[in-house]
Amino acid sequence: MQARSGQGITRNLHTPSPGSAERRAILDAMRLKIKELHGIDVIFVVKTMNVSGGWAWVHTLPRSVDGFFHYEDFSALLHNDGKQWLVDEIACTEPDNPHCIGSPGYFRKLSHRFPCAPLSIFPTASFLR
Repeated sequence: MQARSGQGITRNLHTPSPGSAERRAILDAMRLKIKELHGIDVIFVVKTMNVSGGWAWVHTLPRSVDGFFHYEDFSALLHNDGKQWLVDEIACTEPDNPHCIGSPGYFRKLSHRFPCAPLSIFPTASFLR
């Protein structure tokens, strides 16, 4: 994993292409987490997928496999442990909760809890430097 000293540098920041093995592995880890927590199978519409240095920030719009049901946005921080992608944190989306994604400082606090995650993957990376 990368040290905090390198967080401000954009290293290979990319969005894996639809259909790529990397994208599929990241979304499969998220799908597995939703199945574990809620017992449902989903597909994702990807809004944001920022990947760098074995870390990913992903914002999705989950849908039922048949596309009939639309679920609450699902955003997560993941890392690759060398074998697989793992969900480290699921973003809380409750309105007016000071610990959730909509609050000022959310990504700054997240980066402090996960100091090896490159700042460049977070949507507000320019505010974290």
